[in-house]
Amino acid sequence: MDPRMDVLAELVGSIGSVGYGLAAIGPGIGVGIVWAAYIQATARQPESAGLTRTYAFLGAALSEALALIGLVVPFIFGPGNAG
Repeated sequence: MDPRMDVLAELVGSIGSVGYGLAAIGPGIGVGIVWAAYIQATARQPESAGLTRTYAFLGAALSEALALIGLVVPFIFGPGNAG
């Protein structure tokens, strides 16, 4: 057996972890942007805090859903599920 194939097999296992780690950066930045916008909106117009808080929670939840989808998809469409 070719020794390069062993290295490739080990590389495939760790690439999924690295890929999800990189993919989790996006939702993390998105949540930060959502809450920064909420703080700015509340600082400019404090009376609108109740309305904008609802949108902030909704935006944060949708951003976190992207991270959860990124975690689940490799398990569904991973190399062991071909067929």
